[in-house]
Amino acid sequence: MRPIVIGAATLGMTAAAVAALVGTGSGGTASANIERGRYLVTIGGCNDCHTPGYTANAGKVPEDRWLIGDSLGHRGPWGTTYPSNLRSLLATMSEDDWVRYARTLETRPPMPWFNLRAFAEDDLRAMHRFVRSLPPNDAPVPDYVPPDRRPTTPYLVWVPQPPKP
Repeated sequence: MRPIVIGAATLGMTAAAVAALVGTGSGGTASANIERGRYLVTIGGCNDCHTPGYTANAGKVPEDRWLIGDSLGHRGPWGTTYPSNLRSLLATMSEDDWVRYARTLETRPPMPWFNLRAFAEDDLRAMHRFVRSLPPNDAPVPDYVPPDRRPTTPYLVWVPQPPKP
């Protein structure tokens, strides 16, 4: 199995930039909040990693397959990480729990946890409502693989580049 080598700069728009562009505001109907959550998940890049085949298929993945995690690993000096199943994760959390989680999360690359923290509380709540509106799906995701072990799944290799002078 040949790894694919990519650089960190190939990731799309960051969640912080998205939050700055779309602002806040989850007031209104439940339906409007779910739509806002769908919008934020889409433009925030959540599907890029957490939905199998999303990027490779130019976003043309049925919504019932969104955010179920992926077995495509991301390998770098930190080891190999896998995008979590956000449906099963958020199914265990209230909105308040999710907001606390999003505000305190620190994890391994390539997850931009620092950008997740930048979302306004209303936006995090809208995202929670959207994810919880999707049908349950407990698709398993591979466990983290330490740097000294080789993953058994397909994976992308992240090669850190030294800063340019």
